[in-house]
Amino acid sequence: MGIFGGILSKLGLGGDDKDKAPTRPAGTPATTAPARPAGTPAPAAAPAAPVPVSVVDVEAHMEQLAAKTGHEVNWRHSIVDLLSLLEIDNSLAARKELAVELGCPPQLMDDSAKMNVWLHKTVLARIAANGGKVPQSLLDG
Repeated sequence: MGIFGGILSKLGLGGDDKDKAPTRPAGTPATTAPARPAGTPAPAAAPAAPVPVSVVDVEAHMEQLAAKTGHEVNWRHSIVDLLSLLEIDNSLAARKELAVELGCPPQLMDDSAKMNVWLHKTVLARIAANGGKVPQSLLDG
């Protein structure tokens, strides 16, 4: 799992096992439906029940984490603070790795301040695209 997958996982939006299909234990035969006699119509398929989408209020989650720190953090504007609150490596090397993972333009990679601004905005947008409820004011800025 990449760094961004870790971010989603820490927010409860995915990561670890949520994307994997269930597997059968080795040696267990696949179950099949019994054969129908010829000429018997197939039973009507039951409509699939809608699967509820889990939406995580990212702002509330981050504010809860920030309250536990006992000091001022600026996760709304700082990728370093955002990663720190999620207990994810926020070193320059880790941020560069995340920038590459998310497709940061190469010309921003040499200027850590510009890269950090791009990263923060991109991470929040990708969190929102993966089911996180992110305030529009954070996505616009």
